Amino acid sequence: MDLNFTPKELAFRDEVRAFLKANLPKRLQDNVRGGKHISKADTEEWHAILNMQGWLAYHWPKEYGGTGWSATEKFIFEDECCRAHAPRTLPFGLNMLGPVLIKFGTDAQKNHWLPRILDGSDWWCQGYSEPGAGSDLASLKMSAVLDGDHYVVNGQKTWTTLAQHANMIFCLVRTSTEGKPQVGISFLLIDMNDPGIQVKPIQTIDGGYEINEVFFSNVRVPVENLIGHENQGWTYAKYLLTYERTNIAGVSFSTASLENLKAIALQQKKNGGVLADDPIFAMQLAKVEIELENMKTTNLRVIAAADNGGAPGAESSMLKIKGTEIRQELDNLTRKALGRYAQPWNPASFEAGLEEEAVGPSYASAVASRYFNNRKLSIFGGSNEIQKNIISKMIIRL
Repeated sequence: MDLNFTPKELAFRDEVRAFLKANLPKRLQDNVRGGKHISKADTEEWHAILNMQGWLAYHWPKEYGGTGWSATEKFIFEDECCRAHAPRTLPFGLNMLGPVLIKFGTDAQKNHWLPRILDGSDWWCQGYSEPGAGSDLASLKMSAVLDGDHYVVNGQKTWTTLAQHANMIFCLVRTSTEGKPQVGISFLLIDMNDPGIQVKPIQTIDGGYEINEVFFSNVRVPVENLIGHENQGWTYAKYLLTYERTNIAGVSFSTASLENLKAIALQQKKNGGVLADDPIFAMQLAKVEIELENMKTTNLRVIAAADNGGAPGAESSMLKIKGTEIRQELDNLTRKALGRYAQPWNPASFEAGLEEEAVGPSYASAVASRYFNNRKLSIFGGSNEIQKNIISKMIIRL
C-alpha cells in the first residue's frame, strides 16, 4: 500500500532513486542486504557521499546545511534509502545533538560543531544512561564540578552505542544536588580523547560489541562546552529524546522488512503451496501491514509539525512504542517463516568480507542476528513502559 504522492513528490522520488542507483556503492549495499556489520569506515564513506550531495542533514534547516525538504520528501528519502539497502546514517550527531545545538546552542557553538558533524570531523556518541539511571534518567549521578573555566567530571555512563569509534560524547551531568533531581542536570560536550576517559565494550546477545561502558575520572571540560544554561539540561535532554524516539520508530526499516517478509512468504513452501497462501500467516501479515500503514501517517504528522517549528511531544512516545513493536513482530514473523533455516548462525559470519557457504536460502543469513539485536528496541531510548507513562501524563493527564 503506497501513499498518494503528488506529481512533484513522485518526481522527487525518482530523483532519489536515481541518486541511490548511481552513488550507493554495491559493496555497502550488499553488506546491508546480507545483515553484515557496518564498519566505521563504511559509515563515514556513506556520510561523505550524502554530504557531497547536500543530503546528509536532510532534516536540518537550510541555513545550517539542511535541505529544506518537506515532511513528505524526508519520508520518501528515508523510505528509498531503506529499500535500496543503504547504510543507516549515524543518528547521534545528525538526529540528536544537531537539533539541540540549533535550538539551544550559541552562535559560536553552532558555527563550530555543526560543520564538523557534516564533514565527518566528529563522531558523536550519547552519554545518558548510567548503571543506576536508565529509564529513570533523572536519577543520574555523574558529577560535573565547576573549577575556574573548566568542569571536573567524574562518574560512569553505560549502554553507550559505538563509543569505541567516537571522538566526542554529549553527556547529561549533575551540576547540583539541590531540589528536584531534574533541576540539577546540565548538558555537556566532552572530548573522548581527554585524559581520564576509559571505554570498555559490552557484548550483546547477537555476539556484537556495539555498546560500551564509559568511565570518567577527573576529566576537565571547558565551560564553553556547556549547552544552554547550567542546571537546565533536563529541558534539552527531553527535547533530544523526542527526536531520538521518533527515529527509533523506524518506519522505513519496517517497510523494507515487510517487503522482504512478503518475498520470503512467496518462496517458502507449506502444505503443497506457498506460505503466503496460509490463512493464519496471511492474517498475521495483514495485521502488521495495517499497523505499519497507520504509523506512517502518524510519522508524517509528527515530521510536518517539526517543519512548522514544533518539537514532537507525546506523539514521539506513541511512535516509539508502536514502531518498535512492529519491527519486533516483523522479525518474529520472518523467523517463523524461515523455520529451521533461521536457527543456525555464526556471529563471525556477519563481518564484512567473510565468505562462507550459506545455510538454507541466501536471505536467511541475517534473520537470527537481526531478531536478537532488535530485542533492545523496546528498551533503549526510554523503555516502552516509560513511554506509556509519558503518554498518560501528557495526553490524558493521569
